[in-house]
Amino acid sequence: MNDLEKLKKLLHHWMEHNDEHARVYREWSEKTSSLGKEAVSEILERLYLETKKLNGLFEEALKKL
Repeated sequence: MNDLEKLKKLLHHWMEHNDEHARVYREWSEKTSSLGKEAVSEILERLYLETKKLNGLFEEALKKL
């Protein structure tokens, strides 16, 4: 496997891993909201949204390969 093939696999892996993190941030955002910690919930929701945005960059890199 050459370096470009390896990078392609890594980008796919990072996207999947990124999605897992985003899912957990969203879950904890909901949990903290239900516990009355809105400020924390809002931060976790922002983390979720920003993490999802990263996938756009991963996809852009994949297209350029």
